[in-house]
Amino acid sequence: MHVLFFLLETLFFFLMASALLRAWMNHLRVNMSGQPGRFAIAVTDWLVRPVRRVLPRALAQSRVDWGSLVVAVLLALAYGALSIGLVSVFVGVPGSPLLELLERSIRILLRVLLQGWMILLLGYAILSWVQPQSPVLGTLDRLCAPVLRPVRRVVPLVGGVDLSVLVLLILLQIGLIVLG
Repeated sequence: MHVLFFLLETLFFFLMASALLRAWMNHLRVNMSGQPGRFAIAVTDWLVRPVRRVLPRALAQSRVDWGSLVVAVLLALAYGALSIGLVSVFVGVPGSPLLELLERSIRILLRVLLQGWMILLLGYAILSWVQPQSPVLGTLDRLCAPVLRPVRRVVPLVGGVDLSVLVLLILLQIGLIVLG
């Protein structure tokens, strides 16, 4: 049963993280023709296109990529429903109420956000140290800069080294611990 839950959670994490990355890249107007934009589009296009068709025109024309965000929320709800259903089948507990569905959905969505930021920040930090001339580093810098900016205002350079990524990673890890 644990293996099934792990696989289910991994699949939904992958899809939700890709949809959220796509929404963030579109919000920042990052070129989607390079990586990781092409990857996010390839993974989520089959879900986002139909959702965009049914969205009201006003939402479709806003700066926010509502199609990708709606897909991420729908995936979180689907994960919540599937995980509750699997628990009911394997454990024999009757179906849980709507409140448990919302709790599971919000929890996975928040976890995907926090872990997704951690992955982006780790990739950014490693590339900036190991391969600072990488073309992907520019994209990662644009994706991470809005969340690093407030931390950089508070955390000074130490010996010419920017510790803001480390501080933000610690804060994200604390968020994951609090989330449980």
